[in-house]
Amino acid sequence: MKRVVLLLIIILAFGLRLYRLNSPIADWHSWRQADTSAVSRNFLKQGFDLLHPRFDDLSKVASGLDNPQGYRFVEFPFYNLLQAGAFRLFPWFSLEVWGRLVSIFASIGALIFLYLLTQKYLGAQTALLAALFYAILPFNIYYSRAILPEPLMNLAWLGMVYFFDQWISVPNNFSPITYRLSLAVIFAAISFLLKPYTLVFLLPVAYLAWRRWRFNWQKWLAWSLGILIALVPFIAWRVWMQQYPEGIPDFFWLINKTGIRFRGAWWWWLFGERIGRLILGGWGLIPLGIGLILKPAKKEGWFFYACLLAILAYFAIIADGNVHHDYYQVMAVPVLCIFLAKGANFLLTPAGEAFSRFAGYSLLVISLLFLLAFSWYQVRDYFNINNPAIVAAGETADQLLPDEAKVIAPYGGDTAFLYQTKRQGWPIAFDVESLIELGAQYYVSVNFDQQTNQMMDQGRVLQKTDQWVIVDLTKQGS
Repeated sequence: MKRVVLLLIIILAFGLRLYRLNSPIADWHSWRQADTSAVSRNFLKQGFDLLHPRFDDLSKVASGLDNPQGYRFVEFPFYNLLQAGAFRLFPWFSLEVWGRLVSIFASIGALIFLYLLTQKYLGAQTALLAALFYAILPFNIYYSRAILPEPLMNLAWLGMVYFFDQWISVPNNFSPITYRLSLAVIFAAISFLLKPYTLVFLLPVAYLAWRRWRFNWQKWLAWSLGILIALVPFIAWRVWMQQYPEGIPDFFWLINKTGIRFRGAWWWWLFGERIGRLILGGWGLIPLGIGLILKPAKKEGWFFYACLLAILAYFAIIADGNVHHDYYQVMAVPVLCIFLAKGANFLLTPAGEAFSRFAGYSLLVISLLFLLAFSWYQVRDYFNINNPAIVAAGETADQLLPDEAKVIAPYGGDTAFLYQTKRQGWPIAFDVESLIELGAQYYVSVNFDQQTNQMMDQGRVLQKTDQWVIVDLTKQGS
């Protein structure tokens, strides 16, 4: 029966994530989605060169250095390989739809690992509740179908923890090399290459190892060796990318550039605004709080609290990044779902005479309804196209301009507009003459400001509407 229920939850999760599947990349955090999808699109245009990923932005906005080749060295392009590869093999959908589908399938895989881990330590009912929360939280629905590496990251770190747990738990059959350890190392290597922040989840893995092994140095040695092997690809990638500093976005600011760590604004944004209101809709704090204060079962021990501690460490280390970007909290969602499930399961099975079963059910239903309603009230705008003009202007530019044209699409440094043109170029226009020297040929704008008017006077207007204008910078006169 539990497998049937899990299958129904998976079907529900998949269906919810199909919402606005065909939307252009012009919704919430479209700049990051555009940068991700642009790497995949350039794989299709220029070849699947995983060691030299390129996106559309040739400016110095990201790294502080001119980037004439459009290099994009952040996470290793596993996600882009899947997105572009799926489109190349099955061109039934657009590249953008395939990007969303990659995220959706990755989130389903993460849901299954979440279920398996929770089932082992908390039982099937709590595991099904954790999977259900992961399926229906509005915040998670949006980011589980966004064109970002985060859904794949969650799949990878959950897979790492699950297979390390499987390997650690094998009684009287210890071998340094087993398929469980091999899979754990593979998932760990992928998670570190996608997001090095996932290193924090070695904490709960170490806790599980300590519970079983204590001071057995041979087993700790094998575990440590597995971690070192998993780190080799990440270290190699980081060393390799140093050859291309123009393609490495500035990332040190993510740690604590503004000094916000542990200040009032840090607590407010992360625990009040993001977790409290955005993810849990306020009322989700009730089952979460109950789940947090429940005494851990003997089998569970402090394992899930170690996962929670890992998340808190991540929040503290990447302080500015977590405050500035809400999608940085995607990594915390599986852990939150576990404690939500613990609290919900308690309310479904109230013990003793402290409160009635009816009261427990009522509180749970009301909490969940308000959680979904209030969280959706905030998340629903994430799906909206913030500026339809950039989509229309980009489609027109794609029809009019040569395939290899270099474009200036000023949008305050946001690459979402540039992405719509399907051309490489610059999302800023601070010094157009310098950009022309660097190869800029066309100017596309949805903002009729003084600079746009100046470009229209200097170049030849190819097309102008009340919403956008396309100017040929290689020819004088309008």
